[in-house]
Amino acid sequence: MSLACCWVCFAAVTLAAGPQDPAGGSDIVIPSMLLRLVEQADVPARESGVLASIDVVEGQMVEEGAAVAHIDDTQARLAAEHAQTELEIARANAANTVNVRFARKSVEVAEAELRRSTESNERYSKSISESEMDRLRLIVEKARLELEQSEHEFTIAGFNHRVKENDYQAAQQLVEQHKITAPLAGVVVQVHRHRGEWVKPGDAVVRILRLDRLRAEGFVPMEHWSHDLQGRPVRVLVDLPTGAGVEVPGKIVFVDPEIDPFNAQIRIWAEVENSELQLRPGMKSRMIVERKPAG
Repeated sequence: MSLACCWVCFAAVTLAAGPQDPAGGSDIVIPSMLLRLVEQADVPARESGVLASIDVVEGQMVEEGAAVAHIDDTQARLAAEHAQTELEIARANAANTVNVRFARKSVEVAEAELRRSTESNERYSKSISESEMDRLRLIVEKARLELEQSEHEFTIAGFNHRVKENDYQAAQQLVEQHKITAPLAGVVVQVHRHRGEWVKPGDAVVRILRLDRLRAEGFVPMEHWSHDLQGRPVRVLVDLPTGAGVEVPGKIVFVDPEIDPFNAQIRIWAEVENSELQLRPGMKSRMIVERKPAG
């Protein structure tokens, strides 16, 4: 007897045995489930421009983050190079302490000259005129103000360096946005646009389906509902077109809070791994919800 026939018999026997214990006393068999996609994406352009290249073809598998197309980025690259040059200038200015050091030395010289003149006047009364003393005091005050101005300009240069660094990062980001990348790993099923066409932000360029994880969706009778149904492990049984049967593990990730008033059933779905890509969306399957562990 084939594996597929065994599954059918097992499901029939289980259902014929009567309702299973919703508290987890036995497995729940759901004879009709449908495999659906968990994720899919129409990958959009993020900038306006002419498509310079389409880097994938329909049927190609792509990894998350892989480039699927490029928008002409000539202007964006030139802007990034300009921003980089301005950043290097700002970095050099922010590191330049010559003016500050010179201003400090000027203060030291002016203060030393004023100090010597003051000491001379203390030893020899009126050896230096009051007008000359006022001039020396003014020179000291000017040197201190020039030092303050130099330190202020040095601080501004540091702030300008940060601004130019942010400008450069923004320019680099703009270049990156001309590269259209896959938001998920999957298979390219449709190429919407072609090289040489004009696109604007939001225009779909390619469509990608994720196949390594699928959703088994179906309905369970209300009598099988329990508070711990979500999160329970499951086994999904699928008959392949070749006639072979395959069993994949999964877990219930959604239990509809509403009960269908016409058939007293609850919609549920489980996510299952499909790493070998044997399963396809649209396939029919059966699902066994494993019993609640004892204790």
